Amino acid sequence: MNGHSRSTLFLMEQLVVILVFAVCSAVCVTIFVESYQTERRALDKNYALLAAGSGAECYKASGGDARKAAERLSGFAVFAGEAAAVYYDEDWNPCGEAGASFVLRFTPGAPLRAEITVGKADGEELVALTVAARGDGG
Repeated sequence: MNGHSRSTLFLMEQLVVILVFAVCSAVCVTIFVESYQTERRALDKNYALLAAGSGAECYKASGGDARKAAERLSGFAVFAGEAAAVYYDEDWNPCGEAGASFVLRFTPGAPLRAEITVGKADGEELVALTVAARGDGG
């Protein structure tokens, strides 16, 4: 009878240990997933900032012409009046509008000024800046 009591106690201890490990592993998995998502958001913001900087330089180099600036950035530029957009896939490679995960938009404002926004294709804005160009095309 005494041996039976010890084995029952041992099994209960094992169940408690397994339960503790299961809870700890669930917490660790949650932390790892959140860490990955935070890293991905930071990486996307970094690439968006680089794309906006490149867009600003192209805008300045084109003398304030958003269409020319978008063409310099990518062969996949899309135009709507004076505004222009360049689309990027999930790895930040230029692509067509259909497969886009991110978009860089040139929105002209005052003469030789434009608002450059970079965001996700679903509308979430990552970076926005205003750029001014000289009128001499360079």
